[in-house]
Amino acid sequence: MRCRYFAAFISLLSFCHALADAPVVIESVTLKKADVFDLSDPDEDNWLFRAANRLHINTRDKTIHKQLLFAPGDQYDKRLAEESERLLRQNRYLYDANITATPNPSGNVDLVVETRDVWSLEPELSLSRSGGETRSGFGLEESNLLGRGQMLRILREDDIDRSSNIIEFKDRNLAYSWVSLQALYADSSDGDSSLLRIVRPFYALDTRWAAGGWVRADDRRSTLYANGEAAAEYQHENNYATLFGGWSQGLQDGKVQRWTAGMVYDENEFAPVADPTLPAAIPDNRKLVYPFVGFELVEDGYVTTQNSDQISRTEDFQMGMSVRASLGWSDTAFGADRDAAIFSANASRGFGSMDKKAILLSANTQGRVESGDLANTTLSMKARYYRKMGDKHTFFATISGTVGSALDLDNPVELGGKTGMRGYPLRYQAGESKMVATIEHRYFTDWYPFRLARVGGAIFADAGKVWGENPLGEDNRGWISNIGLGLRLALTRVSSGRVVHIDLAFPLNGDPTIDDVQFLIESRRSF
Repeated sequence: MRCRYFAAFISLLSFCHALADAPVVIESVTLKKADVFDLSDPDEDNWLFRAANRLHINTRDKTIHKQLLFAPGDQYDKRLAEESERLLRQNRYLYDANITATPNPSGNVDLVVETRDVWSLEPELSLSRSGGETRSGFGLEESNLLGRGQMLRILREDDIDRSSNIIEFKDRNLAYSWVSLQALYADSSDGDSSLLRIVRPFYALDTRWAAGGWVRADDRRSTLYANGEAAAEYQHENNYATLFGGWSQGLQDGKVQRWTAGMVYDENEFAPVADPTLPAAIPDNRKLVYPFVGFELVEDGYVTTQNSDQISRTEDFQMGMSVRASLGWSDTAFGADRDAAIFSANASRGFGSMDKKAILLSANTQGRVESGDLANTTLSMKARYYRKMGDKHTFFATISGTVGSALDLDNPVELGGKTGMRGYPLRYQAGESKMVATIEHRYFTDWYPFRLARVGGAIFADAGKVWGENPLGEDNRGWISNIGLGLRLALTRVSSGRVVHIDLAFPLNGDPTIDDVQFLIESRRSF
């Protein structure tokens, strides 16, 4: 009798296991789109937020459906649901995206795609200060034109280098396809720039092919710096074009291998500026024309977390191995001005848990080989460390280094206010190699003033140094360091998706002419 009961129990387990392995079909996909403000929340139910919701055009259903990697009738795959969430979160006009699967009586599942729009029409009124220099801009940007996910930007921008009038259009899903289009034109005080880019990328891990190309023309006055001061200048005209195609066998055993091949035209001409205000330092002209082949390996190692680089917002991190490399050959037979091998490679990998402690490592190199010698070659390595110290505290540290060899005059390694040293002027040191390290304690509050911005804070210390010959022959003055503290405002209702930094930084050494306190206001993509 006991044997019969045991056999029946084993049979039942086998039946349940077989049922679990049976394919589950997606029976329906329902979109649940939240407005910019949640009027069911008493804190958000006021006349201003109600008016904002009425004026805002929500993302169209078709715009969201196109970015999903599944449809009704497909077999349900949790991985595709999670990847679709990541694709949706890449859009600036969506604050977050979440996909849930619910079993239904038929044995299949119904999927609900939850998203929340942000205010996508933004007047561009910006004033930022970093490295002792002020940058301003005013204009208009719509990042979700008519709910179609398209971006249109008209901007007047002024910074240390130039004043520019910019118009730009971008569509990640042209005509609801996976083809992306970007068109830009900038009329600047020192020249103009234009870009046209049409690409069907490897948009998902299982994408089997990619193709596209872009052309860019850029004419501008460029400046070389010494100890944070403009010291020399030149006019730089760049004409660049590339076409490529790529293929892959898709995701296999949690990994993707991709191959690409294409052609590049890259011409750089340098000359004295028309109305010089500084001494001239003119780089050598370069014209590179080359075919190339590339390889990419990507592991499916994506994870989500919060309160690492953002405040109370879902963040996606790639913890798996990612490797990319390409090799090309420029030849005078193709119209180039030299024979050279052109190479680039980068790799990254994460270790640990982003919800506890983790380290993210990355490295990249690029350059040329001419007549057997390296030219304009850099090797960079970076390590980022995160340690969660409760829900509200994160310790962050990063160290990075770059080693250069025979760099072109227009490609110096620089260190300063925008490149890791918040207490110093922009481009304070320049040379061929550098190292910079930062430690930072990040605090994430529950304060949500006016339901418009999440608030955080940080205390930090930076240290760095540049080695090698400065292109202008100036002494780089050894190690520099600073300490500081700052306020962070993560804007939750607008499409910029950026974090406003308001910092006080105190340089500990360096040039006596540097201010004792640096006041910085700028927006960045992370904490």
